[in-house]
Formats: sequence, C-alpha cells, structure tokens
Amino acid sequence: MARKNLIEISSSSATRPEPVAPRDNRPIAGFVPQARNSAPVGGITRTLGNITEKVERANDLERQLAKGQIVVEIDPVLIDASFVEDRLEIDPVRLNELVEQIREHGQQVPILVRPHPQAKGRYQVAYGHRRLAATKKLGLGVRAVVRDLTDDQLVVSQGQENSARTDLSYIERALFALRLEQRGFTRDIIMAALGVDKAALSKMLIVTRQVPITLITAIGAAPEIGRRRWLELGERLETVEPDVVLAQLSADNSEQLSSDERFHRALALASKRPALTTAPAAKVQISGVPVQFKKTASSATFVFDNKVAPGFDQFVQERLGSLFAEFQQNKGA
Repeated sequence: MARKNLIEISSSSATRPEPVAPRDNRPIAGFVPQARNSAPVGGITRTLGNITEKVERANDLERQLAKGQIVVEIDPVLIDASFVEDRLEIDPVRLNELVEQIREHGQQVPILVRPHPQAKGRYQVAYGHRRLAATKKLGLGVRAVVRDLTDDQLVVSQGQENSARTDLSYIERALFALRLEQRGFTRDIIMAALGVDKAALSKMLIVTRQVPITLITAIGAAPEIGRRRWLELGERLETVEPDVVLAQLSADNSEQLSSDERFHRALALASKRPALTTAPAAKVQISGVPVQFKKTASSATFVFDNKVAPGFDQFVQERLGSLFAEFQQNKGA
C-alpha cells in the first residue's frame, strides 16, 4: 500500500509544470522603450509629406531657373546693349533722378538680359538700359533676370516693356520699328513688340521716310510730340528741302533748346516758303542777228528765230566745239 502511494506521488511530480520566472522590465543598455503609437501610418504620412514638399520646392526652383525667373546680380561691365537701339538718347536729368532713387532705395525692378549669343560669359540686355546706366554710375551690381531668348523674343520683350512703361517717345518708337524692319523682322513681330496695329505701324514708318534720320537725330526724342505733329512735319518737308531746315536748325544754336522746342523750330522752318532767290531772265535782242539772249545769275540761253533764219540754230550747234576751243585759248592767253 505504501508502495502504491509512492508511485502516485512520483507520477504527480513528473507532470507538474516548472515555475516561470517573472519578466524583467528593466531597460537594456539604457534604452527606454517608447509607448507604442496608436497610429503609425500618420507619422509616416507626415514624413513623406515633408519630403514631397521639399522636392516640389526644388523642382519649382529649377523651373524658375530654366525660365529665368530668378533675380541675380551681375557686374554691369559684362552686359552689352540690345542689338536694336530703341532710344535716341538717355535724358541726363532723368538718369540722375534714377541714380538718386537707386542710391536711396536700391534697385527695385530687375532688368532682363540673355546670355550673349556671340560672346561667352557676357550678356545682352533686352530692357532696362537706364537702370543699367544708373548702376554703372553708382558702381553697383545690377539685379537682372537671365533668360534664354531668341532675337524675336528679345525685341518683343524690349518693345513691350518700353510700351508698358511709356518710356519711349513717339519718334523713338517709330525709329525702333524702322530698325526692326531694316533687320528683316516680320510685321507681326514688329506689331507685337510695339503693341500697335497695321495702320499705326504704317504711319510710324511713313514718318521715318518723310523726315530724314539726320533731322530726327538733330531734333531728338521730343517726348511731348505725338504722331499728328510728326506727320505734319513730314508733309511740310515735301515742299521744302530738308537739308535747308537742318542747316538752319544747326545755325540757330538749337542745342541750347529742349528737344520739344527743336521740333517746333524745325516745323516753323519747314512751314516757310522759300524766298525767290533768282532774278527774272533778262531778254536781249542781238542787233542784226535773229537770236534772243536770256541771262540769269546762273545760266544763259540763246533763243533762235527759226522763222527768220531756219537752220541757223543747227549751224551754230555744229560749231560750238570750235567756238569753245577758241574761247579756252583766248582765256589762257
């Protein structure tokens, strides 16, 4: 009986589970586990969002650089003028005013340039000639947008900027149109550059053909003179020699006048009818010869009476050579 109980006890001990030690919750190597986030997907989303935003900003920056929308500072000595002039002169008074504005407030509006198509490392300005001149005077770098432009794009940008700023006078815009035409640009490009229609462009070109470029240059930009007065001057010059007007304008010390005043002076000179400078021909009847002699200050004319002496004019004409030789011989004696 005792043996039976011993066997039962042994069997019970073999099947009893071993005690399990309690879990050690102490940190390993000082690592303190964080509380598990109930929404791990949200954190990943935010991280990816930040990365995406940075990539988009970088791509946008690259797009702006490609389009020339980033303002950079360039040494003015590296920038050349546009290949098409758009103004007759830079008003020194207005330039000095711009210099003082930039000195006090800085250059607020950048200029537009393109990489020079023929000179590596240089640039060519599309618009902003006065700002470029002002920064040169101040010895500052000029703030500019650099953009790859074709010739067509450059002149359209140049013309549209000047039109928007009402920076050029009527005659300067007309000369700009003429220069573009002379360089072979199409009428569509010229109209786009100046923001005008066919009729307005046609009148601009008429003015530049009626009024010689030398006279336009002598008058200057004439900022207060519009299309109607320039067309009027062109019409007046159809009956007056332009060189006479130009000579008189120069003789009047017109450089002391403003450009608008020079225009009015030229218009007044073109409105005067030329005085009669030649005296009427003096008619003389040569005694005993059927010939009438007419003489002016610059010429002499023999009029033969063919009714009285037919063929005499031909006879004299055939002997003109020998008569002139005799005249020369007597003149040298």
